[in-house]
Amino acid sequence: MAARPSALRRSGRVLLYTVMILAAAGIMLPFAWMVISSLKQNNQVFTAPVEWIPDPVQWRNYLDIWVKADMVTWVRNTLVLSVAVTLLQVLTGSFAAYGFAKMRFPGRDALFLVYIGTIAVPWQSYMIPQFQMLSSWGLNNTLWAIMLLQAFGAFGVFLMKQYYESIPDSLSEAARIDGLSEYGIWWRIIMPLSVPALASLTIITFVSTWNDYLGPLIYLRDRELWTIQIGLQSFIGEYNAEHALIMTGSVLSVLPIALIFLLGQRYFVQGIATTGVKG
Repeated sequence: MAARPSALRRSGRVLLYTVMILAAAGIMLPFAWMVISSLKQNNQVFTAPVEWIPDPVQWRNYLDIWVKADMVTWVRNTLVLSVAVTLLQVLTGSFAAYGFAKMRFPGRDALFLVYIGTIAVPWQSYMIPQFQMLSSWGLNNTLWAIMLLQAFGAFGVFLMKQYYESIPDSLSEAARIDGLSEYGIWWRIIMPLSVPALASLTIITFVSTWNDYLGPLIYLRDRELWTIQIGLQSFIGEYNAEHALIMTGSVLSVLPIALIFLLGQRYFVQGIATTGVKG
C-alpha cells in the first residue's frame, strides 16, 4: 500500500513536467519561427505550409541588415535610452522607497497609496498634455524627452519598498544612533542589502525601455534619433515589405535582452521571491 502513493506522486510529477514542457514549447515556438525566418529569402517567410528548414540558408541577411539600414545608430540610441532610464529609475525608485519604508512622516501611507494608484492610470489618457508640456520646454524630438518621461516609475517604488520592509528596522535605528544620516543609511546599509531587488528592477526597466515603441514613435521624429523598434518599421514600404530583414532585426534586438536576463536570472528570481516578506 505504501508504494501506491509513491506511484501516484511519480505520475503526478510526470504529468506536471509534461504540461510544463508543452507550455515552454508553445512559448518558444514563435521565437524559433522568428530565428528560422531570419535565415530565409524574403518570399519564403510566409509560405504555407511553414518551411521549418530554410532552403537555401540566407546567412547574408545578418550582413545585409547593417548595410541596408542604419542599425548602428538605432542600437546606439536604444542602448543610451535603456541604460539612462534604468539608472534613473533605479536611483529614484530606490530612494523614494526608502522614505516610504523606513521613515515616519504625516500622511506617508496615504501618499504612497495615491502614488501607487497612478499605475492604474493608462498613459494614453495623459500623453497629449504630456507631449504639449515637453514641447513647450523644447525637449520634443530629443532623447531627453524619453529619459525625462521614464525617469520616475511607481512600480519601481512599490517593488523596492516591499523589499525594504524585509530588512530589519534595527539596522537603520542602530545607524541613526551612530550618527549616520538618512542618505548614508540608504546608500551604505539598505542598498547593499537590496541587490536582488535592484537586479529585478534593473532587468524589468531595461527590458521595458528597450522594447518601448510608442514613446519613441511620438517624440523621436528625426531618423538619427530612432530606436531599433522604430527603425525596423522602415523595412515596410507602401507596396512591399522586407520580412526576412525584419525578422533578422528582431533577432538582433532580442539578443541583448536574453543576455541580460541570463546573467541576472538568479538575482531576478530571488528579488521577486523575497519581495513582500517582512523582516
